[in-house]
Amino acid sequence: MTFLPRLTLLAASLAPLLASAGLHAEPLLFTPCSDTAVPGSLCSGLNVPGSYDAQGRAVGDSDAMHVFVRKIAADVPAGKAAKGTLWLVAGGPGESGASFYNLLPTLRRSFPGFEFLIPDHRGTGHSSRLCKVEESEQSPGGRALAGAEWGSCFAGINLMPDYVAQFSITAAARDLKALIDGEQGKNKPPVYVYSVSYGTQLVLRTLQLGPLPVKGVILDSLVPPQTDARWDLSQRSHVVNAVGMQVLARCDADAACHAALGEPAASVYRRVLDKAQADPALLAKIPGKNLKHFMGGMLDVPAARDRIPYLLHELDQGKDGELTAVRATLTDAAASLGSYPQSPLSIPLVNIISNSENNLQPSLRPGWTAADIDRDEAGLLFTSPLPRILLGGGLPTYARDDYFGALPAKVPPALVLQGTLDPKTPYAGAQAQVQALTQNKAGKVALATVHNAPHFILWTAPACFEQASTRFIAGKSAQDCTLQFPPAI
Repeated sequence: MTFLPRLTLLAASLAPLLASAGLHAEPLLFTPCSDTAVPGSLCSGLNVPGSYDAQGRAVGDSDAMHVFVRKIAADVPAGKAAKGTLWLVAGGPGESGASFYNLLPTLRRSFPGFEFLIPDHRGTGHSSRLCKVEESEQSPGGRALAGAEWGSCFAGINLMPDYVAQFSITAAARDLKALIDGEQGKNKPPVYVYSVSYGTQLVLRTLQLGPLPVKGVILDSLVPPQTDARWDLSQRSHVVNAVGMQVLARCDADAACHAALGEPAASVYRRVLDKAQADPALLAKIPGKNLKHFMGGMLDVPAARDRIPYLLHELDQGKDGELTAVRATLTDAAASLGSYPQSPLSIPLVNIISNSENNLQPSLRPGWTAADIDRDEAGLLFTSPLPRILLGGGLPTYARDDYFGALPAKVPPALVLQGTLDPKTPYAGAQAQVQALTQNKAGKVALATVHNAPHFILWTAPACFEQASTRFIAGKSAQDCTLQFPPAI
């Protein structure tokens, strides 16, 4: 009997055992992608169980779902091997890997000679979706819900409340572990994992399941401790406001900026708020007709954030030229991430994971209403629509498992990239998470502070990202970095 048939028989005999254990030992088979999202890229995927038991074994059909993966070859001379592999884990929840496609130039500079593997979280992009019909690429709204699809999608999920547990963080973590484990091999170049925002939570959950065959992980905009009531999603407006007030304070401390306004920036802002409430025409010019939400959104984009004092100054004078310019800046920023068929957020997945695991309001403040949120946020100048969106619910939640609120016992060498002006995953929250991992002696975790940066360092502070990443893969110590912050107007 030849060697190959022996392997075939061995694989056949092990197949039932591997399937029952939820394991996927074989590497992915990549073929040219059928789309044009990233020319020259290769596509593959992994069939995974819809549900796993507590030990990670398949419950029911072991091939019930499909997780899509895109591979982007290393930029190396023909015939040369890649210098390394980087897995890219998107944020969200609800985002697909498409959020990285337009960031490839920065990634190639930061990881020269590396190949990139980009999975779509179950429930997003080209992976199996919560609403198979309404979120299909061939539906009227494509991957996004549109029109009557909202009602039928939500109604269908509500008819099967137990179904949502198949889209938990832990289920997605088991997918990610199977993907990374399946690609390991002898004599392969080093493997790293990069994740951002919710993706950092997913990677930490994956590491709770067991070690990963990687040399290191990069956690960009690290989520705060899951059970800390100061920073859960129901407190997002307070997190946003804290950053916004820092921006206004920067103006007050800058001689030129303060001279231009002639008084504290917060005083100008409060006067503008009063004018907007009294002038429907002015309020109508603000996207969403909510100035606090609009200002909160500006904090995500440095080029827009840095114009907040100037915008307040003009609005106070009854002008709107700066408002037009800022809106264009925000539009350009969103466009810079690209738009692909798999780009739209999966709103059902956002709703389910957020309310199941990252919204502490139902247990801390049961019976909380929109009126309560209004009172709670009345004194804030910068807010987020998220607390009200979560309050609406509309979909079932799943039960939290034993991994909720916990951290992995061991982590590979980790680099945390955190902006000091992050309005989504606050800097203090990341510090607390790093401190917890360090106190638990989980492994070497280094924090690289990016001064003045908001959320998503890869996107908002690419030069700092490149500096930190190249040092990390070279085995050098982490260094802080500063994003230029010009408060003067």
